[in-house]
Amino acid sequence: MRKVHIDFAPPSLRRAWYRTPRGTWSLLVVALGLAGPLASTVAQYRGLQRAAAERQAQVARTQARAAARVPVAAPARAVPPAQAGAVNTAVQQLNVPWRGLHDAVQAATPATIALLALEPDAKKSSVRITAEAKNSDDMIAYVEALQHIEWFTTVLLARHEINEQDPNRPIRFQIDAQWRPAQ
Repeated sequence: MRKVHIDFAPPSLRRAWYRTPRGTWSLLVVALGLAGPLASTVAQYRGLQRAAAERQAQVARTQARAAARVPVAAPARAVPPAQAGAVNTAVQQLNVPWRGLHDAVQAATPATIALLALEPDAKKSSVRITAEAKNSDDMIAYVEALQHIEWFTTVLLARHEINEQDPNRPIRFQIDAQWRPAQ
C-alpha cells in the first residue's frame, strides 16, 4: 500500500520552502543565473538599435542639408548664333595643330634664318611666317625647303624688304604657307 502523507498544518512560507522539490530549486537557480546575462544582452541590443537609429537620423539630416545646398539648374537657354560663331572660332583657333606646325617649320629652318613670328589662321589652315635672312639666296632656299615639307600644301613668298636701319642689312620676309587640314 501507498504511503499517505497527511498534513494538518496551516499553509506558510516556511512550509512551502521545505516541501518544494529539489529539481524545482535547481531550475530556479539556473533561471536566476541566466537572467543577468540575458538582461545585459537585451540592454546592449537596445543600445545598438538606438545608435543605429541616431546614425540614420544623422545621415538623413546631412542628406537634407546637402540637397538644400545643391543649386537648382537654370533652364537651358538657346545660344545666340553670333555667340555660337565666336565660340566656334575660338575653339578652332585653340585647336591649331601647334606641335605639327612647329615641327614642320623647325625641320626646314636652317641656322642662317632667324624666325621672328608664326601667325596661324585656323579658318584658312594657313600660317604666316615672318623671318630674316642675311641674303636673298638664303631666303629663296628657305622657301624651297618649306615647299618640300609634306605638312604644307602651298608655300608662297608674300613680301620681302631690306632693313636699312640695321648695319647688317638683313632681308625681312613673310611666307604664307597652307597646311593640310585634319581629317
